Amino acid sequence: MLLETLFARYLPYIEEEMRSVVQAVDLRHAGLFGMLRYHMGWADDTFNPCQSRTGKRIRPMLCLLTCEACGGGWEQALPAAAAIELMHNFTLIHDDIEDQDETRHGRPTVWTLWGEAQAINAGDTLFALSQLALLRLSERGVPAATVVEALHCLNHTCVDITAGQYLDIGFESQDDVSITDYVAMVEGKTAALAACACGMGTLIAAAPAVQRERLGAFGYHMGLAFQMRDDVLGIWGDPIVTGKPAGADIARRKKSLPILHGLEQNVELRALLARDNLSADDVCYATELLEGTNSRAYTEQLMLEHHAQALVALEESNVQGPAAQALYELAQALLYREQ
Repeated sequence: MLLETLFARYLPYIEEEMRSVVQAVDLRHAGLFGMLRYHMGWADDTFNPCQSRTGKRIRPMLCLLTCEACGGGWEQALPAAAAIELMHNFTLIHDDIEDQDETRHGRPTVWTLWGEAQAINAGDTLFALSQLALLRLSERGVPAATVVEALHCLNHTCVDITAGQYLDIGFESQDDVSITDYVAMVEGKTAALAACACGMGTLIAAAPAVQRERLGAFGYHMGLAFQMRDDVLGIWGDPIVTGKPAGADIARRKKSLPILHGLEQNVELRALLARDNLSADDVCYATELLEGTNSRAYTEQLMLEHHAQALVALEESNVQGPAAQALYELAQALLYREQ
């Protein structure tokens, strides 16, 4: 597969770019940067080097693939790819605190090891480092005006992400969340960054406006499909593969798409999830009720629709070559991922 070939080519350079940014320049700050390296999967909890499970690095890959597919040099886009992944990980550190998630990728989250205050500070540091990473575009010969536009894109996307998280947090205490509300939330939390990654690649490649718009739409719809697959895995995923307990989203009363669909269809499920405390048996029974409402099938159908729209946008972008083929393969791979 071309995707595997290009992933193998890009990934070491993405990691190198991020590592060069996430470095303490003052030994007094070694602990802070140790927390960041731990979160990124580069160190253990004593800050000794290791290679742990990491995120899939999908977003920086999107940036490099779209840049190359539009005729640009992917090496030139590496600072943008690193910035996007560091921005994503800043949000993950904060999300873990806000959602009280104790594990990520099968390891304790930053806040569970070093406390909420230090984790908030670590997330803030990663946000700032993502800005500094993006400014390194100027060292790769990217015009100043393009760097400014890239910074605008990244920060506008950060506002979208945090606005989506604002909605998501609010949903936890609301009883009247609709599927339309859900879509507005995931447009910010997930789709916006995928669209930004694709847009950033086309920007650095100086692609025509039509290509930029179409590849941005590709990222947007793929982001929505990605989130809907995540929602399925949050209930029916294998804990050994996902690193999270079975039915985790039910236990948290997360307003994911299958849960919202089930709540609309089943009065008993509404009563069950309204209880103050949910036992393991309650979570199992709620999962059974969701199966009975065909909420998984509903979610997967909507996921397929957004996946199809992503492929249409990719075709309309009229990009060619190995990187374009890899974008198609990536869309296919994300549709059937297990973690």
